[in-house]
Amino acid sequence: MSDIVFYALAAFLIAGVVKGVVGIGMPMTAIGILTQITEPRLAIALAVVPIFVANSWQSYRSGNVVLTLVQYRFFATSLGIAIFFSTFLAAFVNTDILITALGFVIAFFAITNLAYMPPLLPKKYDRAAQITSGVISGLFGGLTAIWGPPMVIYLLSRRIEKDEFMRASGVLLLVGSLPLIAGYFFSGMLDGRTAVLSALMVVPTLAGFAIGERLRGRLDPSLFRKILLAVFLLIGLNLLRRGLF
Repeated sequence: MSDIVFYALAAFLIAGVVKGVVGIGMPMTAIGILTQITEPRLAIALAVVPIFVANSWQSYRSGNVVLTLVQYRFFATSLGIAIFFSTFLAAFVNTDILITALGFVIAFFAITNLAYMPPLLPKKYDRAAQITSGVISGLFGGLTAIWGPPMVIYLLSRRIEKDEFMRASGVLLLVGSLPLIAGYFFSGMLDGRTAVLSALMVVPTLAGFAIGERLRGRLDPSLFRKILLAVFLLIGLNLLRRGLF
């Protein structure tokens, strides 16, 4: 067990750096690494508290939380409801199905972001797009604790600037983390022992986040993003291989 804890601390340090640089990808990185050596439900449970704390900190640093919530209220509401109810499915689905779902979400995110830019979303369809994207994100999030891919596609289709992307992604990830914690607690996936271990992972996550913020201005963001997406694609494909074969 001590080996898993040490491996998890390293995974969340790396995940924190990723989030500090690009604003997203923390649970995807940590869970993707951890599922290479441990059971996916444990990997997901360990990510729950760091997801909440890291996104609280990102939202605080980005500012304008209330304004962002008002602007994306339909996405936030549908996301929260869908995440809470779909968490109850995660406790009962077959492990191979869970691994396959994780692999699909991670690979899908990498491929869509490497391959194309979503078409521009007309303003008149924004409310419907927020609700649809929120529900899809919530279904992914409840099962895998990763709801970034549909959210990122929606935000990219809005053609928003980098600062608003950081602010909106932080707030929407924070909103989703609250029903995630509640749902996993009520479904039994998050018990006292895993909650303590998950809380322990906050330390390397925030340390990594601080490192990532310092690196953000020094790295070529475009190159870093491409390398990160390529790594995500490899992780996702490996999980698909494990789940399917």
